[in-house]
Amino acid sequence: MCTVTFWPKKRGYLLGMNRDEQRTRPLGLPPVESEAEGLKVVHPSEPAGGTWISVNQLGATIALINWYSIPGRAKGTAVSRGRVVLATCAAKSSEDVATRLAGLPLAEMNPFRLIGVFEDEQAAFEWRWDRETLSARRHPWEPRQWISSGHDEPGAQPVRSGVFATARLESDAGSTAWLRRLHSSHLPERGPFSTCMHRADAVTVSYTEVETGDAEPTMFHAGHSPCSER
Repeated sequence: MCTVTFWPKKRGYLLGMNRDEQRTRPLGLPPVESEAEGLKVVHPSEPAGGTWISVNQLGATIALINWYSIPGRAKGTAVSRGRVVLATCAAKSSEDVATRLAGLPLAEMNPFRLIGVFEDEQAAFEWRWDRETLSARRHPWEPRQWISSGHDEPGAQPVRSGVFATARLESDAGSTAWLRRLHSSHLPERGPFSTCMHRADAVTVSYTEVETGDAEPTMFHAGHSPCSER
């Protein structure tokens, strides 16, 4: 249950991610800077470890969303998908990510989509694990969204995509203020399909934003619903 928005700039890019979770799940911890394989890496984390988004000093952002449209789950106790971003956060290229993914126990993980944005390659990549096959897609360097929903993924995608399409026509589209407004949106109505999601059992619990450009990449994190309503 997440929404990721990517917007390339003249130099660098903006990326925003809403994380939707059960209300009973412990809140994530705020981002910290660490070193991984000689690179500065920034990411929030789960209390028990793992993360859902990261950016390194090369401007490579990695973000993971669950893939609810794929039926079935890993047998036995599944390996946490939170390990995937940690394993790939120091990647220097899309090829590097693919190599690292091949070394993970994917057969023990539930379906996911992994998004990788690489400024040097001028492309956004998407790796999809469906419990049987790991596939990769390269997307053009242009605005786009990725959407997941444990409530009704096929229903949420056209609704949120429609809101995104309308927002792209706004005069300040692509600005930080615009991105935060989009991820706070309750259009077309506050509920399970709105970008800032609200259900009786689940809610958007945080918003994370990455910006790259002339300076080192930065990460902004709000550990609550973007609209500040629970």
